[in-house]
Amino acid sequence: MGLLTRRKNKKFSYTPRYYKNEKEGSPFEINQKFDSYRNTIEPAKGLKGKFSTAWDEYRSNPKSSANKRVLYICIVLLVLFLFIIDFDLSIFFKR
Repeated sequence: MGLLTRRKNKKFSYTPRYYKNEKEGSPFEINQKFDSYRNTIEPAKGLKGKFSTAWDEYRSNPKSSANKRVLYICIVLLVLFLFIIDFDLSIFFKR
C-alpha cells in the first residue's frame, strides 16, 4: 500500500532544443549547495539506518563548534520542555 513509505520524486532527462552541451552537466540540473559534503543524502534503510548515518555524520564533523552548538540547543530545548510540563526537580534532591 505504501502508507508508511515516502514516494520518490520523478526524474526527467530534459534537454532543450537549442542547448549546446559544451560544459559539464546540464543547466537544468538541481543540486543542493552542500550535497557533496554530506553523507546522509542517500535514502537510508529504515529508522535505524537513518539514525546511524546521521550519527556518523555528526561524529565525523571536523568543526567542534558546530557540535557544541547542537548540544547547547538540545539542552535549551530540554529545559524549555521541562518548564512547559512543570517538571519538579526536587525529586532528585534528598532533604
